[in-house]
Amino acid sequence: MLRFTASLLFLSLVCNSLVQAQKINDAYRLHMKRATSPILIDGVMDEQAWEEAEVASDFFMITPMDTSFAQVQTDVRMTYDDQNLYLIVVNHHLLEGPYMVESLRRDFSFGKNDNFLLFMDPFDDQTNGFTFGANAAGAQWDGIMFNGGSVDLSWDNKWTSKVSNYEDKWIFEAAIPFKSIRYKKGIKEWGINFSRLDLKATEKSGWAPVPRQFPSASLAYTGVLVWDEAPPEAGANVSVIPYLLGGVSKDFESEGETQYRREFGMDAKIALTSSLNLDLTVNPDFSQVEVDRQVTNLDRFELFFPERRQFFLENGDLFANFGYSTIRPFFSRRIGLNAPIQFGARLSGKINKDWRIGAMNMQTGAVDSEGLPSQNFTVLALQRQVGARSNITGILINKQSLNYNPDPESEHPVYSQFNRNVGLEYNLASSNNLWTGKAMVLKSFGPDGTQEGFVHAANLRYASGNLTWNWQHEYVSENYTAEVGFVPRNGFYKISPTVGYRWFPKSEKILSHGPDVGTTFFFNTTGEQTDNTTYAAYNVKWRSQSTFMLWAGYDFVKLQRPFDPTNFSGETLPAGTTHTWRAWGTEYASKPQSLFTYSFSTRMGGYYADGDRYNISTELGYRFQPYVSIAMSTNYNRIVLPEPWNTTNFWLVGPRVDVTMTNTLFFTAFVQYNEQIKNINLNTRFQWRFQPASDLFIVYTDNYLPAPFYTKNRSIVLKFTYWWNV
Repeated sequence: MLRFTASLLFLSLVCNSLVQAQKINDAYRLHMKRATSPILIDGVMDEQAWEEAEVASDFFMITPMDTSFAQVQTDVRMTYDDQNLYLIVVNHHLLEGPYMVESLRRDFSFGKNDNFLLFMDPFDDQTNGFTFGANAAGAQWDGIMFNGGSVDLSWDNKWTSKVSNYEDKWIFEAAIPFKSIRYKKGIKEWGINFSRLDLKATEKSGWAPVPRQFPSASLAYTGVLVWDEAPPEAGANVSVIPYLLGGVSKDFESEGETQYRREFGMDAKIALTSSLNLDLTVNPDFSQVEVDRQVTNLDRFELFFPERRQFFLENGDLFANFGYSTIRPFFSRRIGLNAPIQFGARLSGKINKDWRIGAMNMQTGAVDSEGLPSQNFTVLALQRQVGARSNITGILINKQSLNYNPDPESEHPVYSQFNRNVGLEYNLASSNNLWTGKAMVLKSFGPDGTQEGFVHAANLRYASGNLTWNWQHEYVSENYTAEVGFVPRNGFYKISPTVGYRWFPKSEKILSHGPDVGTTFFFNTTGEQTDNTTYAAYNVKWRSQSTFMLWAGYDFVKLQRPFDPTNFSGETLPAGTTHTWRAWGTEYASKPQSLFTYSFSTRMGGYYADGDRYNISTELGYRFQPYVSIAMSTNYNRIVLPEPWNTTNFWLVGPRVDVTMTNTLFFTAFVQYNEQIKNINLNTRFQWRFQPASDLFIVYTDNYLPAPFYTKNRSIVLKFTYWWNV
């Protein structure tokens, strides 16, 4: 296995060196000079500075085809002064009729809104950057970029924008403070691209051309923003973000007393350089973070829910993207899961063009009622860029219990004294993005030689305009332990090849169609096969952006431990039993530009113990654009098994209402009824963004027992945050 990985790594390095080192779209250059007049962000292009600015136009079509100029005209101008980077965009209409948007909600869904987005690479490394934009109604979009084109929209920062609508166009104007972004000091060329999506014309376009198999966010295909002089230094850049919170909650199920909350905490952001940032937090609270969407859990292993807390997100890819989806040595949601976070610090960003650093330390308090000691979490990541866009990353993770001497006769569980992980990862990304992949190794350590395990995994992916294939293999030893990670399964070898092909016919209705085939094998550490999933699917995408997929699959499972196939009854299938079945299903999503949208997926076929499982999921949506969006999601599972399970039915229903009164005033309410866990959850959140990055939240939450609709617990929280630039 290690010899194979060495060969794979060598092949990856050869592929990386064969592709052209020069930037692909280096010829696409937008020259920017300092503003010659003050600029008011009002969505009106009436300043002298805009008249004198160079224009980026003649966009290239990305979809439905990538072989011609765009039909929809877009004109972009940029300028700057000592405080801000300015942008104004004239988005011309091609077809008559209203624009298409979901709502005024921040960080909107890209494919469901007429929008304009800016992607910029201020480090000129084609790997990391920032994105800003708006939809045609003025809802803002901002995020950090990593891995050469991935976007994390949970990142939030201070900037201003305005959208004005006209009969034949909409204009987007924005001011982005230099203090809100990180950039390399002294360089006069940044990577940059502009993306436009027009749903009436069903056209996505970019200023610098991007092949249609890649997202318009791909930093490998950015053009160049040429400054007339090096960007101004941001100067003293310290932001303090205090919060005040009041709340009340009551646990009716345990007949507990009413609990009152009166809390104060603070975050601080300190720019050590123009590209290196220090974040501090004291007594953080995340009560305003939207709750996770519930799912019907029929899996044998732990489910993954993404991080949503703001403090962990900036440059979070250095920590969170190490590994694969089911081999994550660091998963920030483990911190503060069962104990309050007292304080923390994080240093992250660029040291120079080739080196990035991420260092984080978090301290949690003890929970005496659970016998849980105070714990310290430390993560250190160091990344070195190699070649055009590839990098090597080393990581160290340490979880330490402080002043902890467990009593073996205590009724409380015994917690580990420490758990450590050390890892090294090579990430391949060729200059043209056709070849991507990674190879990684991890080692875990515990007290007295326990928890000492090893992980190795690698993949290599090729994606051309028509053909996509991927090879991935993984090994996780039985004793590997990542207490601050997400590794739901250990003691296995995994092999997973996949291949897909797409045809792009000259059709007025169909954009693309083609098959995908894949298989995944699991073996235990003695070489015995324990799992296999093999599938074949056929995909169709229409020019209207609606999609359809038909799939069929085969599953084999040899249980390594007892398992309840309903995750509900408590009755289990014994370890060592073998189960096989076949199934088929469909998926469909309607065109996003309609006011009424819908999607569904179906699944029919076998299940454990020669049983059957039937599933249908639907999502219906209607919007009164741009102010109200209504959605209803349903998931129904019918599981037919022999005794003692017999027939089990699970419903999961989730109506949701989003009201966006303005692009700074939001109200969300949704209900989740989960029959599997016998719970009804009601969550409402009111948010007023009274200044950029400063908010007032009111969050109300209820949990009920479905019958006889008994209240289990209830809470309401009022939270005030203010972003203050020192």
